[in-house]
Amino acid sequence: MKIYTRITCLLLIASLKSAAQLTTLKSNIETLCKTKRATVGVALYDFETGDTLSIHGDEHLPMQSVFKFHIALTVLNEVDKGRFSLDQKILITKGDLLPETWSPIRDEHPQGNVKLSLTEILSATVSKSDNNGCDILLRLLGGPTVVNDYIQHVGIKNCSIQISEEEMAKTWDAQFRNWTTPKAATELLKMVYDRKFLSQDNYNLIWKMMIETSTGPKRLKKGVPSNAVIAHKTGTSGTKEGITAAINDIGIVKFSNGKSFAISVFVCNSKETMETNEQIIADIAKLASNYFSK
Repeated sequence: MKIYTRITCLLLIASLKSAAQLTTLKSNIETLCKTKRATVGVALYDFETGDTLSIHGDEHLPMQSVFKFHIALTVLNEVDKGRFSLDQKILITKGDLLPETWSPIRDEHPQGNVKLSLTEILSATVSKSDNNGCDILLRLLGGPTVVNDYIQHVGIKNCSIQISEEEMAKTWDAQFRNWTTPKAATELLKMVYDRKFLSQDNYNLIWKMMIETSTGPKRLKKGVPSNAVIAHKTGTSGTKEGITAAINDIGIVKFSNGKSFAISVFVCNSKETMETNEQIIADIAKLASNYFSK
């Protein structure tokens, strides 16, 4: 009985210590953000302990290209169901390649009329954040509503995907129709990491594509240790009248000691410079890494 009581006390002390340290982490992040002229939404999840932390975690914040992660998951689900094949070739015409948007596919094939595999388009969309690739995938699926319905189906309710990249670019207000909460973004990362859906092969593929993300190198990637593995997806808006709607990054960090955590950071409606917005994300990632790696 005495041994049982001692063990219980030790577990309680450890739990209280962990809670106190998590509170300190939250306080440090809040201190970092309070002087910034922006809304900063954060949600963290520790895969080892189940610890969670959020700041503005329930706010509806614009995703920008973060929604390409959701689109890729929907496509890969259709691959698992046999509707699509990763090897299938898709004809990309010149009309598919809008000129005034970010598009490595267009830069490589300016005249279009090229057949790329579904894997190639997915990779360009996730790893390079290709806007034309994104909308090609949406047309293949049947539109944004298909993505929205799938994400809702797997259990992520606080998320709305209503329009394409082309539609988002038409007006400033349009981008706010594609939103998520930081908590919902991190929950989706957690579900993917825990293999709640997707086959093992397609899980490996999305993981590889996110590790190969080349956008936003000064955001989450800058804030984590150089020997850590980070699989992530960024999102970036334009600026109007000195306000940037969204500078985002969500991902999963794996440390060399085997520990890992999920992180979503959304810097929204910011009056700061791009450099400052990205540094906010990097600094939060560093604080989180220092906590979750121990």
